[in-house]
Amino acid sequence: MSEESNDQLSKASLPRRLAAVFYDGLLCIALMLVTTGIYMAIAQGVIGEDTYKQMNDSGQTLHDPLLSSVLFITLFFFFGYFWTRTGQTLGMQVWHIRVQAQSQHLMSWNQALLRFFVAFISAAAFGLGFLWMLFDKHGRTWQCIASDSEVVRIPKK
Repeated sequence: MSEESNDQLSKASLPRRLAAVFYDGLLCIALMLVTTGIYMAIAQGVIGEDTYKQMNDSGQTLHDPLLSSVLFITLFFFFGYFWTRTGQTLGMQVWHIRVQAQSQHLMSWNQALLRFFVAFISAAAFGLGFLWMLFDKHGRTWQCIASDSEVVRIPKK
């Protein structure tokens, strides 16, 4: 993965992780806005601009399950791509942390999918899954435990 040995890498602190989550959250908002715009343009093309405008004005498009699914899948591919390629999202790069398998290798797509789903559960539980690291003797969150992964702080280059 890299030349650092796991002995040199410490567990990433909660404030550092949350800072990376905030940074990535801003990027995800932008990604979801662009994805929604593309989705709406395609929907208008398929069902017609006037029909789509009427549906939108009446609120019929407000809780579109297909759009929700597209956004969820898009977010998974955003995180999965970075986690399986470098172990770092853009926010993680800025805050010098990396997610990796417990074996000190890059995560697999299956691990990334499990981590992604459990992270949603952790957030939905009012952040309890993230705060769990304060009580776990190994400093793991729910998503770390479920996906057999860890978040480590890496030295600046």
